[in-house]
Amino acid sequence: MSDRDFVFNGVAQRVRFAAGSIDALKAEVQQLGARRAMVLCTPEQSALAEDVATRLGELAVSVYDKAVMHVPMETARAAQELARRLGVDCAVAVGGGSTIGLGKAIALDSGLPIIAIPTTYAGSEMTPIFGLTEGGVKRTGKDVRVLPKTVIYDPLLTLSLPVGMSVTSAINALAHAAESLYAADGNPVMDLMAEEGIRSIARAVPLIAKDAANLSAREDALKGAWLCGAVLGNVGMALHHKLCHTLGGTFNLPHAPVHTVVLAHALAYNSAAAPEAMRRIALAMGVGEVEAKNPLAAAQAVFDLAAHNGAPTALKDIGMQRADLARARDLALQSQYPNPRPLEANAIDALLDNAFEGRKPG
Repeated sequence: MSDRDFVFNGVAQRVRFAAGSIDALKAEVQQLGARRAMVLCTPEQSALAEDVATRLGELAVSVYDKAVMHVPMETARAAQELARRLGVDCAVAVGGGSTIGLGKAIALDSGLPIIAIPTTYAGSEMTPIFGLTEGGVKRTGKDVRVLPKTVIYDPLLTLSLPVGMSVTSAINALAHAAESLYAADGNPVMDLMAEEGIRSIARAVPLIAKDAANLSAREDALKGAWLCGAVLGNVGMALHHKLCHTLGGTFNLPHAPVHTVVLAHALAYNSAAAPEAMRRIALAMGVGEVEAKNPLAAAQAVFDLAAHNGAPTALKDIGMQRADLARARDLALQSQYPNPRPLEANAIDALLDNAFEGRKPG
């Protein structure tokens, strides 16, 4: 085989992308042939979920507003049981990764179709990846049953997302694309999507930080999230995602801020082992051609994107305790997975220490 040969598995998924596309929700539920929809959300987004239920009218049989980070198993089981009891034939997940993750947990158990209405840039709506946390350990897997059948991207719904959350959510999405460019099972199609996803997010974040109501920037960020999420669903991830699942699931740190803090350091860890991927990431981030030849340019550009737009850059600032760093390292080393650079305990210690203190790579 040539080193340019690859396998690409396409999966059918319906997407509506437009300001005001929430107005088409009822028609989308009916297109699935569903008659009893359950609306999912976090407690903080219950008002939006109630509005969605009102739009659905007689098709909405329940609003379940107990979605939380990292999808605890007990929350998933309670939602699964309610769906069974009500005879639900469709789940409408309104919100970010926590809510869409809960919808996936229901689909994994029952095969129910999901309609996702993202209000953040997590990208979960474009992936068949699910995550469940039990006993302080987050387990992830892939199953095509959990991939939402329909995604409604309405940039107007992201205007109320606070600037801080917007920035970390967007950098979380960027992480999917960045790691895909050195994935063991990457391919040219995903590379193109990844680069455009990074480019869209890097362009949008500073504009949103200056003006949260910039609809054009919100559209750019949502398009970037779509592309980065699609990449995440098609190729494997590496050290960055493993560390973030460990830190989030085991130490209950906030999902998007963890990705925001760790990404620059994970890229720095892999920089010498994947120089071409780093160059492409740096160029997509807007780094000049000459500067992008520096293997650390990508890591530094990601760090600056966070630091210059008000996002956290240190694990100690988002709830991590120094005493837990050694356990995080051990958990990250427990199972081997593809990564450009071998997993080395001392080097991961240094990565975690730099991330904990918030030091800029290089």
